Amino acid sequence: MTKAQIDGFFATLAAANPDPKTELEYSSAYTLLVAVVLSAQATDVSVNKATRGLFAAADTPAKMVALGEDGIRDHIKTIGLFNAKTKNVLALSQILLDRFNGDVPARREDLEALPGVGRKTANVVLNVYFGEPTMAVDTHIFRLGNRTGLAPGATPLAVEEALLKRIPAQWLRHAHHWLILHGRYICKARKPECDRCPVTEFCRYKGKTLS
Repeated sequence: MTKAQIDGFFATLAAANPDPKTELEYSSAYTLLVAVVLSAQATDVSVNKATRGLFAAADTPAKMVALGEDGIRDHIKTIGLFNAKTKNVLALSQILLDRFNGDVPARREDLEALPGVGRKTANVVLNVYFGEPTMAVDTHIFRLGNRTGLAPGATPLAVEEALLKRIPAQWLRHAHHWLILHGRYICKARKPECDRCPVTEFCRYKGKTLS
């Protein structure tokens, strides 16, 4: 895409949804962090179903540690990889208590040092809670970056770097959510719904199907 096309792409998405939000349910930096950790290889819907009970019982690092491994596992056993995620949530909660006074750090390096927290998770927390213009490249954004011609790249990091470089500054704050929602509901993996896509005029996808 050209610079003008990228600007038009995001201007159109912004007009339709000026203030996009994550579909994960949270009430604090901590509950957001835990929800994002749990969302790896799981849908937001399944995570929300599990965290409603989990956060009712433990919505702070201290309460989560007190809940213990068995208690955490009991709440999230419907989510994929729940055993590993249980250990990570317990461990990161203890580290937050030991090193950060129970607070979620706002530095990427500190976030990525927590169990179960990689670059994508850190980017989500930095963007959603701390308002930083980061780009968390999940499967949807990786697909869109390549399919649309917005930011082609062979790896998630390459797509992330290309997006941060190419997206105009005015759109960066919410670009992550616009792309995720567009990929989740319109530009789907198996069959993109090009006939109802609001940004089809800007898209460079050669397999575009229009009715």
